[in-house]
Amino acid sequence: MRRVAIYPGCSLEGTARDYYDSIKAVFDQLGVNIDELEGWICCGASSAHSIDSEAAFQLPFHNLRLAYEQECDLLVPCALCFNRLKTAGKQALLKGHDFVKTVKVIDLLAYLSSPHMLERISQKVIVKLLGLRAVCYYGCVVQRPPAITDAKEPENPTNMDTLLKRLGVDVIQWPHKTDCCGASHAITRPKLVEVLVTKLHNKAVAFGANCIVVSCQMCQANLDMFPTGAKILPVFYFTELINLAFGLERQKKWLKRHFIDPLPLINKVERMLTS
Repeated sequence: MRRVAIYPGCSLEGTARDYYDSIKAVFDQLGVNIDELEGWICCGASSAHSIDSEAAFQLPFHNLRLAYEQECDLLVPCALCFNRLKTAGKQALLKGHDFVKTVKVIDLLAYLSSPHMLERISQKVIVKLLGLRAVCYYGCVVQRPPAITDAKEPENPTNMDTLLKRLGVDVIQWPHKTDCCGASHAITRPKLVEVLVTKLHNKAVAFGANCIVVSCQMCQANLDMFPTGAKILPVFYFTELINLAFGLERQKKWLKRHFIDPLPLINKVERMLTS
């Protein structure tokens, strides 16, 4: 099998360290060793393409070239990084850089929900998360546009649903799993993000959920920081729930980093399981 290296991007080593800690813990529990891409740089994420089109190409393209030279595929937890790397790969082909055909850019959720990894995860589950009623929130940029992302079901992805069911979560179907949370508009238009994420929380409650599960740190930050009103739910990374199902106690301490405290719900679920 071809080697896979993780591309963390800037935020996983900064504002989203909680996500990165949970990711590394999942791989540690699975006994899978995945190193960071050596020498990686910022991909430009949500800002470069709005300022300088050439920089928006060259930044992620540099990382693709590194992956080619290091003979590895790229595992990408960040939705924005994933989209920019996939975009650069498509642009590189148009520019005649055929070597990018050998480098796969893989979304972390897609990787961990593949049949092989699902089986490994299932074998490690020791605590079924039976009291969680979750809606899966996939966000926009890992799915769309499908001509860039290669998403097979861009309007109705189901791989997170499948994975969470393996953990014992009651996954609730809802039609808002790929609605936009506002992404980086949290900086420039926070009121807009407030409206978008409050709507998502209200809809999740209306469908009977007691939590929202995400695979993107921008989505998690917006949903965790900006909702208003009484109908506010805890927002988990899917990797955090994997760790809880693995019985990893220190994951509960990491959950304290969230703005909306998820521990009352987790404690309630644990009481249900032991009563």
